[in-house]
Amino acid sequence: MEIFRGINALTLVFVSLGVFAIGYRFYGLWLARKVLRLQKERVTPAVRYADGIDYVKTDKNVAFGFHFASISAAGPLLGPVLAVQFGFMPGALWIIFGCVFAGAVHDTIILFASVRHKAKGLAHIAEVEIGSFAGATAFVAVFFILILTLAVLSIAVVNAMSDSPWGTFTVLATIPIAILMGICLKYWLPDSTRLVSAIGVALLLLAIVAGPHVTGNEFLRSLFDLKKETLLWLVPIYAFIASVLPVWLLLSPRDYLSSYLKIGTVAALALSIIIVRPEILMDPVTKFVGGGGPNVPGALFPFLFITIACGALSGFHAIIGTGTTPKMLGNEEDILFVGYGAMLTEGFVAIMALIAAATLIPADYFAITASAENFQKLNMEIVDLPALSAAVRENLQNRPGGAVTLAAGMSNIFSSIPYMTGLVSYWYHFSIMFEAVFIITAVDTGTRVGRFYLQEVLGNYIPRFKDKAWWPGIIVTSAVFTFLWGYLVVTGDIFTIWPLFGMSNQLLASCALIISASMLIRLGRARYAWCAAVPGLLMAGVCFWAGFIQIFRAYLPQGQYPLAVLGLVIVFLMAAVLISSVARWIALARIKEFRVDDYGDRVLALARDERKS
Repeated sequence: MEIFRGINALTLVFVSLGVFAIGYRFYGLWLARKVLRLQKERVTPAVRYADGIDYVKTDKNVAFGFHFASISAAGPLLGPVLAVQFGFMPGALWIIFGCVFAGAVHDTIILFASVRHKAKGLAHIAEVEIGSFAGATAFVAVFFILILTLAVLSIAVVNAMSDSPWGTFTVLATIPIAILMGICLKYWLPDSTRLVSAIGVALLLLAIVAGPHVTGNEFLRSLFDLKKETLLWLVPIYAFIASVLPVWLLLSPRDYLSSYLKIGTVAALALSIIIVRPEILMDPVTKFVGGGGPNVPGALFPFLFITIACGALSGFHAIIGTGTTPKMLGNEEDILFVGYGAMLTEGFVAIMALIAAATLIPADYFAITASAENFQKLNMEIVDLPALSAAVRENLQNRPGGAVTLAAGMSNIFSSIPYMTGLVSYWYHFSIMFEAVFIITAVDTGTRVGRFYLQEVLGNYIPRFKDKAWWPGIIVTSAVFTFLWGYLVVTGDIFTIWPLFGMSNQLLASCALIISASMLIRLGRARYAWCAAVPGLLMAGVCFWAGFIQIFRAYLPQGQYPLAVLGLVIVFLMAAVLISSVARWIALARIKEFRVDDYGDRVLALARDERKS
């Protein structure tokens, strides 16, 4: 590993950008043209089923911003930070190549599958492509995983916003700004997306600059200095409201607006790295690759691939890609830009987070990310941490979870720019606010997707629930789903839920890839199905391995029986979907004659929803 010691932060920035650009230009275009055969002439669900509430044709740039903001949550920020305990090289390689050949492929194909199936959810796609049993199994698994995901993300938001009045003010300010943008785009300036975007961004920048001044006022500070107990209730309430309101009024413009902050901050961080050229102080590979590290409960294999999820591959993206986003695309060719492009952007976010953590002095990095007990076992002496804590006026030691570590790394880099040296505290609190905004956009979108799932299943027994414009159904399903994950938020903590979330999330990604491969085979494109099947099967093996370790060597010995049971249930459900998929592959391989589907394509068989129509 000596050859990697010369790699600096600047090299990682340019290597990742170069690989992502080449991946989009060649692998992404090949996927769009040869494998999926996207055509702009095909009518999309956003046009065919337009209802002004959920199915809304949206400008592709707005759709990109919305989708990127929705899929980008805690994973690309916190996962890479925690995985730095293995060294910077394993995480960087997994993010760069995993993103191009697994994550972006996953997001693009599953978005295509949903667009082809009336913008329905993953469980519906599994049912029509594989069978009723697979569909029912996938629904239960996705439902549980979505609840776990939203609980974890919400707790991460609460941890970032609590006792941070500046960050809370800025996050809350995005709500009225987004509503104003939504009304402008809907009624006042429907053909002026750029103008409305400029107004929204200007107001957002004003809120960011005003944050420290507003919270400097004693009365205003008391309004926004919210405690953790209060935020534990406010976040689910906000998610419920965002789920109920029409997508154009709050959800779409808010997530689109947030994407400017996300992309802008990451771009600023990349530019700062180019200017400052910080040295990567963490070793390329550390002694913890075999296990025993304070942040990740196992060895490099398989836990690296579970810890770094959203930055390289994530099952949560399949929920978004078969939930809100396919109901917004007005052109089938936009699938490449929105699906593949947004995933590559998220991969770059993950690289930036990894660099920010790796530029900290190793002892300081471990002092922040590890508990007091675990750090004591490492026999390390902190170096710059006391001075940094004094500069930001907060205790930074023993703050596990990754959020504080990332903020510390980002503030170090930003404050190293000429004329920025005295602004460490400013940049630290800005970074905390940035993380909160980054994560909460996935919470509101995920809640809306959960509402879609509940409406679909209840609609099988009470048909009125399938009417997406029926307000009683919208309110009831939103309330029930929000309560389910909100209960975990109020009663649980991130340390007990995160390991199970990581394993379940990646297992869902592998199943989505396998289901996508099944669809490609049915469409008569079996020779291309490997692009989804190979990463899907590899990740399934990794997840089953990690699940076995987590359940039998962690949860059961520690008496965490509910988590052990839930983990076993999810593993068995996903295994059932995989077995059903392989059986479907064998059945399709025996078909020799082609048929013509609703889109005029020659296929081996019609999907079940096409046969019904």
